[in-house]
Amino acid sequence: MARKPNYDFERRERERLKAIKVAEKAEAKRQAREKARAENAGAENAGEAPPAGVEPAPDKG
Repeated sequence: MARKPNYDFERRERERLKAIKVAEKAEAKRQAREKARAENAGAENAGEAPPAGVEPAPDKG
């Protein structure tokens, strides 16, 4: 004998799983975006002078 369908539960379960998947994808995109920003910031600052307000160490000579 077949089971009685519980449409509300099944729909909520599908929506819950979909929400988890969407959240995981958004988190992965956020992490990738932060990583790309960090890499770009590192590449841009590699050959530049230190930021304003930072003074070089005094010479001991």
